[in-house]
Amino acid sequence: MLRQKRVAAIHDISCFGRCSLTVAIPIISAAGIECSAVPTAVLSTHTGGLTGFTYRDLTEDILPIADHWQSLGLEFDAIYTGFLGSFEQIDIVAEFFRRFGNEKNLILVDPVMADNGALYKIFPADFPKGMRKLCEKADVIVPNITEAALMLEEDFKEGPYTKEYIEGLLKRLAKLGCKQIVLTGVYFDESELGAASFDRATGEIHYAAAERIEGYYHGTGDVFGSALLSALVNGRSLTRAAEIAVGFTVGSIRRTKNAGTDIRFGVNFEEGLLKFAGEVK
Repeated sequence: MLRQKRVAAIHDISCFGRCSLTVAIPIISAAGIECSAVPTAVLSTHTGGLTGFTYRDLTEDILPIADHWQSLGLEFDAIYTGFLGSFEQIDIVAEFFRRFGNEKNLILVDPVMADNGALYKIFPADFPKGMRKLCEKADVIVPNITEAALMLEEDFKEGPYTKEYIEGLLKRLAKLGCKQIVLTGVYFDESELGAASFDRATGEIHYAAAERIEGYYHGTGDVFGSALLSALVNGRSLTRAAEIAVGFTVGSIRRTKNAGTDIRFGVNFEEGLLKFAGEVK
């Protein structure tokens, strides 16, 4: 029997509202991969559209976790990072990469910090420079178009986009040093929405799209990133992994919309896990 693969997921955990670790752990686990968690903070709920939430910073716990894991000789097939709340956490995660990264495993960074043309209010204006440095250490990065523009120090452009613009963004992001890029929030008309992937080694650009569903649904970036990572770790190509992640994310949004669920509570990815597992195992 083949050895089970293992991922270290470095994210915050929101006790209610499907995002970050409450999304990453079940999706990665459904793919047959062991998911080890490094919580960067604990919140009562996520922060999108919800108020009065509690927040406990866990920055001081991250390196002691790494110390203990090193003492156990743990190794990982991938390291996956999402929301990081400070420059200090970025530096600590870079140290985590140094300790556990190697030529055989995959480092995927989702530079969670902005959307809809604006940096999240909790971050200082120079935060994208810190996130850019972390992306330079990654094998795969998964920015949305706002995050890409911020890291490249370019003005954000509203869609619909042209292929020329999207492919220019991808190639400029590749100069950061990462091997592969999956850019989310890509659309060329109002009917479809998806992602564009770029493999620096081959120069191949691929588009994956599905039905565009109106509305802003929280946690979809984490659903997408977790599905993409799972597919890559299980040996799917970058293009196929992006297609799987797009389909899984859009299906989760569609179920949520059809049920009339409060969009602040995240998307119903759980009922799509069985089909997803069949695609990635």
